[in-house]
Amino acid sequence: MHPRRPEGFDGLGYRGGGREELGAGGRPFGSAAELSHWVTSPPDIPGSRNLHWGEKTPPYGAGTPLGGAALNEEPCLGAGGPGAEQLNRFAGFGIGLASLFTENVLAHPCIVLRRQCQVNYHARNYHLTPFTIVNIMYSINKTQGPRALWKGMGSTFIVQGVTLGTEGIISEFTPLPRELSHKWNLNQIGGHLLLKGLTHVIAMPFYSASLIETVQSEIIRDNPGILDCVKEGIGRVVGMGVPHSKRLLPLMVLTFPTALHGVLHYVISSIVQKLVLFVLKRENSHNLPTESSASVQSMLDAYFPELIASFAASLCADVVLYPLETVLHRLHIQGTRTIIDNTDLGYEVLPINTQYEGMRDCINTIKREEGMLGFYKGFGAVIVQYALHVAVLQLTKIIYSTLLQNVS
Repeated sequence: MHPRRPEGFDGLGYRGGGREELGAGGRPFGSAAELSHWVTSPPDIPGSRNLHWGEKTPPYGAGTPLGGAALNEEPCLGAGGPGAEQLNRFAGFGIGLASLFTENVLAHPCIVLRRQCQVNYHARNYHLTPFTIVNIMYSINKTQGPRALWKGMGSTFIVQGVTLGTEGIISEFTPLPRELSHKWNLNQIGGHLLLKGLTHVIAMPFYSASLIETVQSEIIRDNPGILDCVKEGIGRVVGMGVPHSKRLLPLMVLTFPTALHGVLHYVISSIVQKLVLFVLKRENSHNLPTESSASVQSMLDAYFPELIASFAASLCADVVLYPLETVLHRLHIQGTRTIIDNTDLGYEVLPINTQYEGMRDCINTIKREEGMLGFYKGFGAVIVQYALHVAVLQLTKIIYSTLLQNVS
């Protein structure tokens, strides 16, 4: 009995070039049909390749006019060879890292000013344009130092971690799906949205503690510990810890607006992201690049549509839900004895002494006392935040294209 494995078989590295192995009956393993039993493509592992949705890795030698000739060639890694391929991967990682850095670090001063303006019912200047926001940022930085603009950044990461961990734990122990498949139905959508709502409700006390850290003035603020957000969140649940006034709203009152904002933000961002991604991929399929720019364009098409779609989704969701976010932050901050910076002057401090009875009373009070534009206090910070994001994306795209063209 002849062995099924040819002698001197090199595994996936075997390409049939340079020597011939004899199979049963003395016949060489030289044809692509016979070698397909020995040279196979590895399985598709999620995240191991930049595959589009529903695509599979083609088998080795597929798509070539001559199977035997293709076996004598090493797989091409791109127009620039292995060096270009490594640069592509490194540059893709760098682009994603730059986007995360912009969203979570570079934009944090905008988030701080935006939240302070939202909860400041005393303010006469609504800061609807980026020019006044930049001016007040400069004033606060001059009087309190740059630390005042990055306060509470650690707690925002903790809230994100609590949210992701809670979502994973709930999806593991319940039938609620964490992600939707292609063949979804109404029950799956309802369970998926219920999972998102429960996640935001469980993370709600930690979100309140993080909100306080980001809006509390640095002038009267003690140096908080890294885990103070967790400690104060747990204290908010059990009713112990930091002293609060009688105007503090119970968590049950905050449950509906918190879950509503979280679910709506997820729905709007998901819809916009898929629409933008569909449009970008459709445009890229019509604009066929030339041979000289094929490698560069293919890599740009692989990385940037996802980033642009994510950017557009976050922007649309933040703009549409900005009034609801203003109401939500005022309800969370009420009764916590928080003192914020005076966003009209850039110095001095102001106490928060609101007396809203709930979501509906807060909406009616803002409309009556501050007008419809009162829901958009601090909107200029959103413009600055996403303008910075656009600038970083464009800069990384220019650097990326230049590096790839030099290598190729």
